[in-house]
Amino acid sequence: MIPLMNVKEQFASIQSEILKAMKEVTESGSYILGPKVDELEKNIAQKLGVSSAVAVGNGTDALILTLEAYGIGKGDEVITSPFTFFASGEAISRVGAIPVFADVNPDTYTLCPDKIKAKLTKRTKAIIPVHLFGQCADMLAINELANKHNLLVIEDACQAFGAKQGGKPAGSLGDAGCFSFFPTKNLGTLGDGGIITTSDPLLAEKLRSLRVHGSNKKYFHQEIGYNSRLDELHAAVLLICLKNIDNWNLKRTKIAEIYDLMLKTIPSIKAPHAAQNNHHVYHLYCIQSNKRDLIAKLLQQNAIQSGIYYPCCLHLQQAYTHLGHQKGDFPVAERLSETLLAIPLHPFMLKEDHLKIVNVFLNNKEVFSC
Repeated sequence: MIPLMNVKEQFASIQSEILKAMKEVTESGSYILGPKVDELEKNIAQKLGVSSAVAVGNGTDALILTLEAYGIGKGDEVITSPFTFFASGEAISRVGAIPVFADVNPDTYTLCPDKIKAKLTKRTKAIIPVHLFGQCADMLAINELANKHNLLVIEDACQAFGAKQGGKPAGSLGDAGCFSFFPTKNLGTLGDGGIITTSDPLLAEKLRSLRVHGSNKKYFHQEIGYNSRLDELHAAVLLICLKNIDNWNLKRTKIAEIYDLMLKTIPSIKAPHAAQNNHHVYHLYCIQSNKRDLIAKLLQQNAIQSGIYYPCCLHLQQAYTHLGHQKGDFPVAERLSETLLAIPLHPFMLKEDHLKIVNVFLNNKEVFSC
């Protein structure tokens, strides 16, 4: 089976470096929020052009802690996308705020600025645009809207490490950026991890306190905090991956370019759209087709894995029935949930596997179009 992703091969390519780094950590006696974490935070902040990066336990915690640090809570409203992983809305709910959904752009699948306007109320405190599948949302328009209405912009960049818009990296385009280091992410580790990036020194200071039980000094607690700390072992792995991320992302874009050329010959299938002024890093390569199930079945018959992201929009999840949404409220997002299919794309894809996938599509044009 040709896998959708291949993190095993990715980590195998740097295994000797990982084992050496792990030996250093085990011998150091420092295992949580130690020198490796400090180095990772410094390197990521420098790479993304922000003043601070605060490492935490995972990407969901990154969102929760950022909302908490900004004082967003009960009765506040935060606008986000209904077409994303559940954590984007869950984080808002977890701090007691209300997730308010706005529909997405049919080409980029990211939060549509025009749809945000209709969702603004006096209780709106922030916008969380999701940089979905490796592409930034329309941050110029979103920031303009946020500035006009005095709103915070918190980037959910969990799928977009290395993505850029207008030459600026994801994670530097809003008031704060939240990343996940889940193993399948472009920049991932051997487990969970996350980081928050910002050029707001007060936010960074607050986050560093919140992640260790609301404490700036051991055993003295200024506020009710949280326990969300990155392990040294994960930081050591991430430092190695960080040296390779640009090359890995370049390989992703080259594979995507070949897919794009191939899919132009099949009118019934829509390739992912890279918006102008955006650098897309293809965390996932999702095609759009009314024949999704047929395509998935045919790929499976040819030993090619595929995946559906996301089969149920957030507003239709059982956990959010209390918000009173119905099918049809966000038609673009709902349409995407019914038609998108991810096909294999990762930096370690073998040339023969890539050609096999391309040939399956080219040899079945009539089937996909019928």
